[in-house]
Amino acid sequence: MVAISLRSIFLSLVLLATPFAFGASEQPNILFILGDNWRFPHAGILGDPLAKTPTFDRIAREGVLFSHTFNVVPSCSPSRSTMLCGKYAHQLGERASLWSGFPKDTPVFTQRLREAGYQIGYSGKPWAPGNFEISGWMENPVGPKHPNFTAFKKQHKAGKPFFFWIGNTDTATRGGKLEFAAHASAAGIEPALMVIPPELPDCEEVRQDLLNYYGGIVKLDEEAARAITVLEEAGELDNTIIVFTADNGWQMPRGLGNCYDSGSRVPLAIRWGKKLGAPRVVDAFVSLGDLGPTFLDLAGLQPPQDMTMRSIKNILLGEMDGVRRDSVFLERERHANVRRDNLSYPVRAIRTREFLYIRNLRPDRWPAGDPDVFFIHERPYGDVDTTRVKDFLLRHFEDPVYAKQVALIFGKRPAEELYDLVKDPHQLVNLAGDAQYKMALGDLRSRVDLWMKETGDPRLDPNYNGWDTFPYYGKSSKAER
Repeated sequence: MVAISLRSIFLSLVLLATPFAFGASEQPNILFILGDNWRFPHAGILGDPLAKTPTFDRIAREGVLFSHTFNVVPSCSPSRSTMLCGKYAHQLGERASLWSGFPKDTPVFTQRLREAGYQIGYSGKPWAPGNFEISGWMENPVGPKHPNFTAFKKQHKAGKPFFFWIGNTDTATRGGKLEFAAHASAAGIEPALMVIPPELPDCEEVRQDLLNYYGGIVKLDEEAARAITVLEEAGELDNTIIVFTADNGWQMPRGLGNCYDSGSRVPLAIRWGKKLGAPRVVDAFVSLGDLGPTFLDLAGLQPPQDMTMRSIKNILLGEMDGVRRDSVFLERERHANVRRDNLSYPVRAIRTREFLYIRNLRPDRWPAGDPDVFFIHERPYGDVDTTRVKDFLLRHFEDPVYAKQVALIFGKRPAEELYDLVKDPHQLVNLAGDAQYKMALGDLRSRVDLWMKETGDPRLDPNYNGWDTFPYYGKSSKAER
C-alpha cells in the first residue's frame, strides 16, 4: 500500500551497535506497547505519509527498527499465547485457537518475571479473547489489571523493576462504527489521498473504514506518548526497555485471520536508552513469539528450555545471533467459530524475503467461514470481521466489477499457494502451479515439512483434527474483564 525504503530512511544512521551487559541488581524495566490489529508499514518512519506516529517514530529513531516482523498466528489470543509462552501455536494445544482456555501446563514469561522480583501488570487488552478462569487462573496470564500505566506507576514500588503491558485496541475495527474517523480528520488525513490496496474495492466504504483505522493509529500513538511522559517524569526512561509493536495485521478483509502480509506483518521498534548503541534498522526476520524469551533474556533470566522461539537479545545488542533468521513460519487453526461442526481452517506457511508459501490443510473448507449462518451472533463468512467494506462486498457479491476482490476474500483456496513477493507484493497471483517456480515450491514445501517435524506438529498426521474438538468459549467468556 505504501512504497518504502527502510535503508534510505536510515541512511544517515550508524549501523553498528555497542554490546552491553548488566548485573542482576540492575534489571531493566520493560514497557510493552501492543497495538491491536495494526499492520506494517503504517507508521510515519516506515514511509506511510498518512500514519501520524511521532511516538513510534521516536522509539525507532532512538533505538532499533525491525523491518521484517511477523506474528506466528494472525489471530488475537493465539498470537498473544505464542508471545507469553515463547512457543509455536501448534505446540500450545487449544491456545492455538481463538476464544480458548489457557492451560497452566506451560510457563509464561510474565510469571517468570514476577518470580524474579518484577512488579507486573497490564492495562487494556491482555491475553484475550478467551477463558483463562476455566483453566484455573485467578488473574489473566499477563498479570493484574490497572486502569492505565499512570495508575500502575503511582503504586509501583521504588527500586523494584517492572514489566507493564499496554494492550491498546484503538486500531481495531468497531463493527463498522467510525469511532475514530474524527481523530484522523483532525490530524489532516484525507480519504482522497489514500492508496487502496488491490485486494480491496476502491469505494467510499473502504475509505471510511481506513479513515477510522488511521484515526485509531493516532490514538494508539497518543497513548504510547503518555506512557513515555510518565517514564520521563519519573527519570526512568533510559532504564526502561520499550517495545512497541502489534499482535496482528489490520482487521480489514483478507487481513486478520490470514497468513498474508496484511494479517501477519507488523511494525516493531525497541528502545533502551543508549544501551543498544547507535540507532539502526535490522532486516533479519523476527517473530512475535521471540519476544517471550527475549524479555526473560534481557532481564538476566534463562528462558526455559521448552521455549522453542529464540531471544533476539543478541540482535538488539549488535552481537552475533547464531540463529537462522531469513524467514518466519506462520500458522493458524480456528479463528472464529464460523463453520459447521466447529471446524477449524488449518494453515501452515513460510515467509521468506522472496516468497510466501501457504499450505491450506483443509482446502475443502471455507477460509473466511461458511457462507451460511449457524449462530445468531455471527454473519456470513464470519472470519471476516464486520466493516463497512465487508458489507459493501456482500451487497455487490454478484457484481462482476468486484469479482476479483470477492474471490480473494471469500472464496475457497487451493491446497498450496505460492507468491513471488518481488513481482507481487500484495500476494494476489498464486504461482504454485507454474512450472517456472517448481524448484522454489519444492524448497519451501520441504522447509515447512521439516519445521512441522522438528516442532512436533500434530498436523503431520493428515487425519488429525484435534483443534475441531476444543471448546470455543465465545461471547460468554469473562477473559477481558
